[in-house]
Amino acid sequence: FIPMPVLYGVFLYMGASSLRGIQFFDRLRLFGMPAKHQPDFIYLRHVPLRKVHLFTIIQLSCLILLWVIKTSRAAIVFPMMVLALVFIRKLLDFIFTKRELSWLDDLMPEWKKKKLEDAAQEEEHSIIAEEEGIVQVPLEGHYKSDPATVNITDEMSKGSFGSVWKGVSPAESAKKEPGSKRFPTA
Repeated sequence: FIPMPVLYGVFLYMGASSLRGIQFFDRLRLFGMPAKHQPDFIYLRHVPLRKVHLFTIIQLSCLILLWVIKTSRAAIVFPMMVLALVFIRKLLDFIFTKRELSWLDDLMPEWKKKKLEDAAQEEEHSIIAEEEGIVQVPLEGHYKSDPATVNITDEMSKGSFGSVWKGVSPAESAKKEPGSKRFPTA
């Protein structure tokens, strides 16, 4: 007893909300986006943008071809055309390198690949730091990701250098030692 427009609306909403995070639709959005506004997708780090666009155009043309076949009188050959996509994918080996195809056509989700690569880069930086003799000091307390939130005056007064920090100002030191023979300040 549910009206069909309500069902179509629910299915449309479910379909549109699930498009977020699908690499094909992310790559379609890249066509109308300037390079400086593009998100940090992992495949854009490793594959040139024109190759990404070429791969997207090939995928889009295959999708349009399948849709046209499905809606025409030749719909009986639709399963054969789906099988033909396997051969089209094999032909992509002549246009793209294996490395580019592994980034553009991988089953692993984007967020997992980015997390793995960022962890590998972090490990590489720590190894380089050890080789160069750089000592990395662990931070105490909560790590603040935004350096603009750190007030250096408050941080210095909290630490062991608080008394030294307060003694840096000539006005503060003159107040502490009224009879001292200091150089006059202008």
